[in-house]
Amino acid sequence: MLAQRNLSIQIVEAGGDYLWRIKDNQPSLRAEIELLFAPELVQAGWSAPAVDFTSAGTIDAQHGRLEARIITVSSLLAEYSDWPYLAQVFKLERRVTVVGKPSTTEVHYGITSIPATIADAGRLLQLVRAHWGIENGLHQRRDVTMEEDAMRVRSGNAPHLLASLNNLALGISLQAGWNNLAAAQRAFAYQIDKALAQRRSRLAELQ
Repeated sequence: MLAQRNLSIQIVEAGGDYLWRIKDNQPSLRAEIELLFAPELVQAGWSAPAVDFTSAGTIDAQHGRLEARIITVSSLLAEYSDWPYLAQVFKLERRVTVVGKPSTTEVHYGITSIPATIADAGRLLQLVRAHWGIENGLHQRRDVTMEEDAMRVRSGNAPHLLASLNNLALGISLQAGWNNLAAAQRAFAYQIDKALAQRRSRLAELQ
């Protein structure tokens, strides 16, 4: 929802920068980025075209879980893409290996208005991790666990009100010690009076 042209323009012209994950909601732009980073097929006697790709990576290991991230960044699309204020595009590969389980690999694409002179591949990887951490922590809970994506409320201020209530419920649950929102929902559904008492007790401890 956030990766929209008008919002990108508004952010940059207000003095900020955007950093968007590009999904299937922007099929043309996603296809352009995928094509840019696709392996180049070079015929015998010919050389591959020049590219400006730069890469950076991180490896995190904890409790038998190894997570490797590699980001590849380019400014080439900024020369001809019609996306407003586009400066760089990137491909993020995330490979997770857990002891005793098959490895899994995810590939994500994104864009930003931040030029390479300000954020190189290493800095951009830091920004992506921080930005998507917010998305996974907040928007993923709202979209999936709270099923905001399935809501059909469209009239008046109702969508904004429901989103605010979901944020409030999420904030209260986290403050009360419930990091697993789905578990909190099950506790409320099963025995709401006990769940409310636990939250009152927990909030009293925090005050």
